[in-house]
Amino acid sequence: MFLSMIYADYNATAPLRPEARAEMLAALECSANPSSVHAAGRSARKVLERARQQVGTAIGSRAQDVILTSGGTEANALAIQGAVNALGGEATLLVSAIEHEAVSKAAAHAGVTVETVYVRPDGRADLDWLEDRLRRWDHAQSGMPVLSLMLANNETGVIQPVREAASLVREAGGLIHCDAVQGLGKIAVNVALLGVDYLSLSAHKAGGPQGAGALWLRAGAPLKALQYGGGQERSLRSGTENLSGIAGFGAAAEAAVAELAMFEGLAVHRNAMEEKLKAAGAVIMGEGSPRLANTSNFARAGLRSETQIMALDLDGICVSAGAACSSGKVNRSLVLSAMGASDALAESAIRASFGCMSKAQDFDALADSWIRIASRARRKEEA
Repeated sequence: MFLSMIYADYNATAPLRPEARAEMLAALECSANPSSVHAAGRSARKVLERARQQVGTAIGSRAQDVILTSGGTEANALAIQGAVNALGGEATLLVSAIEHEAVSKAAAHAGVTVETVYVRPDGRADLDWLEDRLRRWDHAQSGMPVLSLMLANNETGVIQPVREAASLVREAGGLIHCDAVQGLGKIAVNVALLGVDYLSLSAHKAGGPQGAGALWLRAGAPLKALQYGGGQERSLRSGTENLSGIAGFGAAAEAAVAELAMFEGLAVHRNAMEEKLKAAGAVIMGEGSPRLANTSNFARAGLRSETQIMALDLDGICVSAGAACSSGKVNRSLVLSAMGASDALAESAIRASFGCMSKAQDFDALADSWIRIASRARRKEEA
């Protein structure tokens, strides 16, 4: 990272961890194909399987249930569309209103009916609505219910009631997919305790490299490959694996989980920052819900997101609005709109997200800079 910059956009991409960098460099020296049976190939396979084990351990699973992918987007598509295909299209997708576009668009192109699971104003999925919908479920008409509910929202940091939702879906004879991309290394993730059938991960959100991810698959859960070729990854994801990226993923997952207690400590600084922001007129989105310790989404009606982002950037502070990885554009937050926020707030919200390299003074600097920006805007409004 640039030494003079305050980086507060970890939810978009976390800086590469030194452990991941070291493993990637070592893997780059191993130029063989991990599918080859000769000695060099077996060495590459050893690197691959070690990383698979590290990822599996990080989420409380067996290594053999981890399918390595190119990232969270591919993992989400494989889970959603692969499950629908395995069910012969006899399914209805239930997708929460706050899912990342990697989920909502994969569902939209799955070729089956998609229903929206509503969220409450606090940013959490409405389990009362879900329970009522599942109670009235007609399998003959709608096929199997397949729910997709993220573990933690990338914009607000609000942690979702995945375990409770999974219990409801299972009682109704359905399946549940969880996009845990924002959860790994930020909160404890255990697939058995969550009770899900599919769980998606991405390396670069946890301090690994871009271009590596994974899908965890419950043994026996229906899944059909979306791409075909050499039969890698149990014939569920053909294509030569990105060895160096996967090696970095494994190292990052292991290191991130080992630092969970440190990560949780970020909440003290985040909360203090938010108190300063609120005193200056900011509204904190999802404040009353359990949230990731590193994430703050705040808004001040009338002060547009792009204006704040550019002004903070000039002060050497990197933040984002909405799902920063989706387009590179600043648009009104669909997540906040789904939570019932007014257009004025949804158009003025920005997200600050911190991580393992953040310092206490980074939170203070962001708050002080934003307060100056808001004060200038207020003076212009009053002029």
